[in-house]
Amino acid sequence: MPDDDVSLTFGGTATTLLRLGPFTMLTDPNFLHRGQWAHLGYGLRSRRLTDPAITPADLPELDGVLLSHMHGDHWDRIATAELAKDLRVVTTPEAARCLADRGFTSTEDLRPWQTTSLDRDGVVLRVTSVPGVHGPGPLARLLPQVMGSVLELVRDGEVRWRGYVSGDTLLRPVLAEVLERCGPLDAMVPHLGGTKIGPFLVTMDARQGTDLVHLLRPGVTVPVHYDDYGVFRDPLGNFVHEVARRRAPGVVRTVARGQTVSLRA
Repeated sequence: MPDDDVSLTFGGTATTLLRLGPFTMLTDPNFLHRGQWAHLGYGLRSRRLTDPAITPADLPELDGVLLSHMHGDHWDRIATAELAKDLRVVTTPEAARCLADRGFTSTEDLRPWQTTSLDRDGVVLRVTSVPGVHGPGPLARLLPQVMGSVLELVRDGEVRWRGYVSGDTLLRPVLAEVLERCGPLDAMVPHLGGTKIGPFLVTMDARQGTDLVHLLRPGVTVPVHYDDYGVFRDPLGNFVHEVARRRAPGVVRTVARGQTVSLRA
């Protein structure tokens, strides 16, 4: 693979392997199998409807994990049991405290718009935390802190690729700051599914996802997090249809579990 190639392998839910030049990052590790329950807090849980396409045994050597928030469909009991305790995990302050309690020793917590980086052979992977809102109004206080991530592959001081992974956020005006603070996006990986807790929407549906594509104008959009659990109410086809109907910018590239796609338009 050329040094500046970028790709995504989809494991299901929001679990992906991001190969970004010389770096390999795992996102939101969810290894539960079909029929098992993910615990969402406050007694809430949801049954997985699919099998994962990535398991701990399948993982290559990792440079780190990006964890958008601490929910059972984004970091599960299998991840706690089988991932190395010294693996670098970049996440929210709240999730970092939870992982430290579980024995993980290399967590790095980022507050909104803070940046960290990984370096290898003169190449830098820069990670900037983007604020997210997981629920409307008072419900937001009951749900975990959530962050998105802007990832930038930097060589010789020049950004060679920039992408945004949304995390489980609703569309909010603050997301316009991604372009203002970080610059144009080559790729975006939105968490969709129209997830609901009761009547309340807590992740983007097709309409909000398409609004986000219009707002951030990435070269390529690869949607994830849309059909693995019963709380996901808005299928991927609705997003694909809405993007086409409203002539959203860039290219939408859908990816099946286990499939790898390029993150360049």
